[in-house]
Amino acid sequence: MPSRISAVVIAKNEQRHIGECLAHLRWADEIVVVDSFSADETVRLAEAAGATVYQRPFLSFPRQRNTALALASGDWVFFADADERVTPELGAEVRAVVAAGDGAIRPRIAGYWVPRNNIIWGRWIRHGGWYPDYQLRLLRRGRATYDERRDVHEVVNLDGDAGYLGHTIVHHNYDGLRQFLAKQDQYAALEARAMFRAGTRPRLRNYVLQPLRESHRRYVQLHGYRDGLHGFVLAALLGYYKLVTYLKLRRM
Repeated sequence: MPSRISAVVIAKNEQRHIGECLAHLRWADEIVVVDSFSADETVRLAEAAGATVYQRPFLSFPRQRNTALALASGDWVFFADADERVTPELGAEVRAVVAAGDGAIRPRIAGYWVPRNNIIWGRWIRHGGWYPDYQLRLLRRGRATYDERRDVHEVVNLDGDAGYLGHTIVHHNYDGLRQFLAKQDQYAALEARAMFRAGTRPRLRNYVLQPLRESHRRYVQLHGYRDGLHGFVLAALLGYYKLVTYLKLRRM
């Protein structure tokens, strides 16, 4: 019997994106939305699009994704975020590699990395670490779990090898500066909490060197300058949020 594929979306208050996101997942055998008690029309729109919706309290992204892995019924699970769009070519490629696995061509493969195009402030950002921005999104259920000790930049533990897909997810990442700043502040808080739990304590030089290193890495080493003003502003802001991370860590 051919393997079934579940497409899963973790969502909260995503009425703006959820309909179009799910429309790009119709190639899957099942669509599951794990909702964190949205206060908008997310649940109604998801159900209208044919998704099976489960509501669970949000504790962390890794926990929510592990919950989704348990709720999905497919042999393989493809994770997409509400502000992402899976291209038809990627959907076809996912079905092809899963079928190839059924034929024992790749029996050791337990997951696949997928490249992602990040659209930031209306522009595809090609440098500065924003592309190809590989994400481990296609997972063989029962052979993949998320490390719940990591609240940010989730880590997947695979029982097997990982392959790479060629077609992309399109990520409508940030519409405006205010959204970007709010999200980066959230990431800084999560990163500071993870560092605190790991026993990291800030030193005076961290407040200067870490922001400078991050901005230099993004703008020079990862060629962010090739994206013009967008690249410069992104590198500067990401350096600034390294400083914010260490300030939050100090307060802890």
